Amino acid sequence: MKLFVTGTEGYIGSRLVPLLLADGHEVTGLDTGFYRDGWLFSEQATYTASARQLNKDLRKVTAQDLEGYDGVVHLAELSNDPLGQNNPQVTFEINHQGSVRLAQLAKQAGVKRFVYASSCSVYGQAATEWVDETSPVNPQTAYAHCKANVERDVTPLANKDFTVTFLRNATAYGASPRIRFDIVLNDLCALAWTRKLIAMTSDGTPWRPIVHIEDICRAIRCTLVAPSDVVNAQVFNVGADSENYRIRELAEIVAAVFEGCQVTIGSSAGDNRSYRVSFKKITAGLPGFRCEWTAKRGAEQLRDLFQRIEMSPDTYQFRAFTRLKQLNYLQSTGQVDEKLYWRY
Repeated sequence: MKLFVTGTEGYIGSRLVPLLLADGHEVTGLDTGFYRDGWLFSEQATYTASARQLNKDLRKVTAQDLEGYDGVVHLAELSNDPLGQNNPQVTFEINHQGSVRLAQLAKQAGVKRFVYASSCSVYGQAATEWVDETSPVNPQTAYAHCKANVERDVTPLANKDFTVTFLRNATAYGASPRIRFDIVLNDLCALAWTRKLIAMTSDGTPWRPIVHIEDICRAIRCTLVAPSDVVNAQVFNVGADSENYRIRELAEIVAAVFEGCQVTIGSSAGDNRSYRVSFKKITAGLPGFRCEWTAKRGAEQLRDLFQRIEMSPDTYQFRAFTRLKQLNYLQSTGQVDEKLYWRY
C-alpha cells in the first residue's frame, strides 16, 4: 500500500515506519518537528531514508497532500493529559478539529483507509469493574474528550469506499529513539535506574491498562490489511486483559527488575481516573493480532537499554523526552506562538 502516516518523528511513529517499510508498504511521513531535539539511541533499523518526510503542521494539510494514497495512519496529536490541559483550546483545535478535518480531506482525496490512534483514556473514571468497546465513555481531560469527539465525528464518514478504524490504545510503554518519560512505565523505569527509588505521591490503587508500542504497531499493521468489513467503523481496544495493573503493581514489577530499587507509597489523592479494560474484541476479531509484551518484559527491555547507553539522570530530565516540558521550552524561547505554530 501507499501510506500517509502522521507523527512519524514521534514516540510511536519512529518505530512504526520501519515496520511498515519492512512489510513492503511505501510510506510518506508527516511531522511538524516539535520533538526533534530528543533522540535517545540509534540503531541501523531505527529509521530509513526510504520514507519520504513532509515537515508540516497537521492543521495545514491539504487534500492535495493526500492524493494518491491508499491509507492514512493518524498518530500526530498533542499527546497526554498534562499537555492537553495546558491549553485546552489549542488541544481542541489540533486534536479534535485537526483530526476530523484530516479524515474529511482523506476521504475527499480518494484515500481508502483511515486508521486513528485513539486511547483507552476515553473511559476515564469507569462506572463498572471492566469496560469494553460497548461501554459508555467518560473522559476526564481535554485530551480524552478530543479522542472521544474524533471517534464520534469521524464514524459517519465511513462507507464502502472509506474504511475507518479506531484503535483505543492502552497507555503505551517501551523503547523508542524518541522516548517519552511522561508515561507511567517508562517513567517508573527511569526513576528506578537514575534514583533507585520510586516515591509514589498516591496510594497507587487506580487501574491502568498498558501496552508496548511494538504491539500498538502490530495492531496498526493488522488493521491496514484486514478485510474492510471486519474493521470498518469499528473501535478496538488495543492491549491484553492480562496487562491491566494497579499503578503500585507496576512500581513493584519495575523495582523487582531494577536491582536495589525501593518503592514508597503515598496517600490517595488527586487523579480519580481508574479503568480496567477488556481486550477480547481485538484478540478475537482482528486477524493476525495478539499482544506479545508484558510489563515485566518491557521493564527488562528498558533496563537493558539504559545500561547499554549508560543513561544519565540529565538524560532522563531532558526536556524533549517530556511533552509538556518541550512545548513550554519552544514557547518560552519564541520558536512557536501561543497556538503552537512555528514562528520561523
